[in-house]
Amino acid sequence: MKKMMLICLAILFNAGLQSIAGGTDKTIANLKAAFKGESNASAKYAAYAEQARKEGLIQIATMFEATSKAEQIHAANHQTVLAKMGQKTDPLKPEFTVKTTKENLQDAISGVTYEMTTMYPGFIATAKTEDVASASKSFRWAMDTEKNHRVMYQNALNALNANKANTLSKVYWVCPKCGNTYDTAKPEATCSLCSTKRDKYIKFGK
Repeated sequence: MKKMMLICLAILFNAGLQSIAGGTDKTIANLKAAFKGESNASAKYAAYAEQARKEGLIQIATMFEATSKAEQIHAANHQTVLAKMGQKTDPLKPEFTVKTTKENLQDAISGVTYEMTTMYPGFIATAKTEDVASASKSFRWAMDTEKNHRVMYQNALNALNANKANTLSKVYWVCPKCGNTYDTAKPEATCSLCSTKRDKYIKFGK
């Protein structure tokens, strides 16, 4: 009888472990997908920056350099959460096509619109359901930053279409903790997303 009880307890314990382990499967998959997407975006925007410089669009090049860094930070944050969950990320080979700066801006707008309206809201909802607060925070930081990026990309495209690209901001700042990005000479003293102080921000441009 005692042996039977021990066997039953062992079965229940193992089932509980399996439930816990399997309870974050979707969030793990989402973190890996987000890590891949942000890593690819970082490489892509760096290439877009080079193209903008070739076209003499220095302000837009600076903007893409800043957003490339922001995406790199998002990827690193996702990777950190995965590591804490005992997961590793696979080696990546960025895939993208560089076109004219106008087309690159349109592509960037399309990409961040999907992330901020569809991908990250879904990922956040799943992370909350699976009770992975660290993933939810990492996703939220990325999503809120993408909202800022979309405004920047749209403003840049509007300025380019109006032949006023030289009126865009010459200086951009990126928060090293959450990737939040600012297109102003004097950004807020404390990051509105993660409370990092302004003296820690990474500056792009002059």
